[in-house]
Amino acid sequence: MLHCVRRRCFLWVCAFGIGSLLGGMAITGIPASAQSSDRPSRVVAVVKPTKDFSKPEPFERRPAGAATVFKTPNRDAFSHPSGNMPFARQLDFQVGNGIFKKIWVSAPSSTKSSDGLGPLFNSRACQRCHIKDGRGRPPAMGEKAVSLLFRLSVPRSDGQPAPEPVYGEQFQNFSVQGVPAEGNISIHYEERSVELADGEIVRLRYPSYQFTDLAYGPMHPDTAVSPRVAPPVIGMGLLEAISEQDILAHADPEDQNADGVSGRANWVWSDEFNRRMLGRFGWKATQPTIAQQSAHAFRSDIGISTPLYPYPHGECMQAQTECRNAPHGGALDGPPVEASAEMFDLVVFYTRNLGVPARRDLGRPEVLQGKRLFYQAGCTGCHVPKFVTRRDSIGEEQSFQLIWPYTDLLLHDMGEGLADSHREGEAGGREWRTPPLWGIGLTKRVSGHQFYLHDGRARGLLEAILWHGGEAEASREKVQEMNRENREALLAFIRSL
Repeated sequence: MLHCVRRRCFLWVCAFGIGSLLGGMAITGIPASAQSSDRPSRVVAVVKPTKDFSKPEPFERRPAGAATVFKTPNRDAFSHPSGNMPFARQLDFQVGNGIFKKIWVSAPSSTKSSDGLGPLFNSRACQRCHIKDGRGRPPAMGEKAVSLLFRLSVPRSDGQPAPEPVYGEQFQNFSVQGVPAEGNISIHYEERSVELADGEIVRLRYPSYQFTDLAYGPMHPDTAVSPRVAPPVIGMGLLEAISEQDILAHADPEDQNADGVSGRANWVWSDEFNRRMLGRFGWKATQPTIAQQSAHAFRSDIGISTPLYPYPHGECMQAQTECRNAPHGGALDGPPVEASAEMFDLVVFYTRNLGVPARRDLGRPEVLQGKRLFYQAGCTGCHVPKFVTRRDSIGEEQSFQLIWPYTDLLLHDMGEGLADSHREGEAGGREWRTPPLWGIGLTKRVSGHQFYLHDGRARGLLEAILWHGGEAEASREKVQEMNRENREALLAFIRSL
């Protein structure tokens, strides 16, 4: 079993032998020519944006380098381990998978390794939100929200956000027996038409939310609300393995190159390492590591305490006395941790190693045409195609890989249409982290729907693009001006990722 998520790992090469090649690629996922002593300049050349759209780029079929998964792209496409994981480590992955799927129950229970749910919660299992390790689904009108949650904040006197004084940082619409849930949320959509240059009409959904049946009285009048659909969890270990230097190389907060794109970092506090770190995970890049992201989800979404956040009552606020007095699943004579250190480490290991499926159809003429249009529209200003991960990554499977996530992990102003007025860390209400695009074409196959953006309002890729504003407005306008053939080619390229 894996006992520490931060242990230093050694590069695994035993399956193919040191220096062996796999399809012209070294086992690390980097061309052999890039592994010489002048690696920095070689890596710069490898990740440089292409100008040749006549054929696929070398290694483009492997978006996760040697960690790419070559399984049948069915509903389980996001649930396989890193393709370069040795057999000896796969037991840890499978046990972590079991904990990720575990249905937690309320305490006290005879199943001591599974009790401690809530008392307030949004879901009873990680995979209830991350459907098949993929994207969550927003509820239909009149349906109770399960994989859509709501972050809350109120402004302090210094302008920084603070938890809503009664309901905390997150609204929980489920609870264990004997504890009132915080309330319910009703969702309504208003449709408005957008006309494209060739006359096609696209109808966009404008969501509105209303909190009802509030158990603890009205919310603060200045409460900012941010709905969040659970994002896919594939490739997170590879994103964690990108060096800060490589991410910050794409930041341009003052837009000094005058291209209209001014991505910036979200510097957040690491409870794991007790220092400021670069945020990478979450819709606003508010979590710096997979471990902290996982612990925060255990605490806020399920109400389960972990070694990082040993709070057995989750987010219960002072006013929620029934919640704070409810039984918990932690030890009575020690730290009240409901997910033990070993369980937590296994979940982190599983999440770090959820593999990215291989690209599909990348040599089709329509897809190559769409790739050219994607670049010409300026989409790569935020959706940066390629990185090379660090040699000293936490996970051996993630070390020194050429990856194609199509993200810069930076914050961007996406315009008023997507703004939520909710601040997190240094991220303002109009700012969102660029989401990775790898695997996006398999969303319907894996999660059973095609709802996109942070709250699932977009009912397809074209709607998602048409919601882009702010720094992405120029790119959106170029898509609006495309004829149908080019627009379909662009969408075919995105679906191939």
